[in-house]
Amino acid sequence: MQLAPTDVFKSLADDTRLRITLLIASADELCVCELTESLQTSQPKISRHLSLLRSTGLLLDRRQGQWVYYRLHPQLPVWVLNILQQTLAANQQWLADDLQRLQAMPRGPLNQPVCN
Repeated sequence: MQLAPTDVFKSLADDTRLRITLLIASADELCVCELTESLQTSQPKISRHLSLLRSTGLLLDRRQGQWVYYRLHPQLPVWVLNILQQTLAANQQWLADDLQRLQAMPRGPLNQPVCN
């Protein structure tokens, strides 16, 4: 997979898109409702940002019933993964509130989020 550095950095330059990407990197996979809850942002705004991240090639999605789950693209270049891992490791405090809200979400029998 080829990703131009300018495309990657433009995608991650927005606060919401960076938070989304780092939350997904920390959890492996998240659904839209988990992201709206953890970021305290409307579903249309989150979906718009997810669409851009997907079109850039940073994320992949999968549908499971009525939910759409997002994960990092498995073929991301190593340099992109390194940037995300280092940014996540160095900025845990910056994401602390988002991660706390994510972890506080109720879970169902298969550890699936209980979304409204």
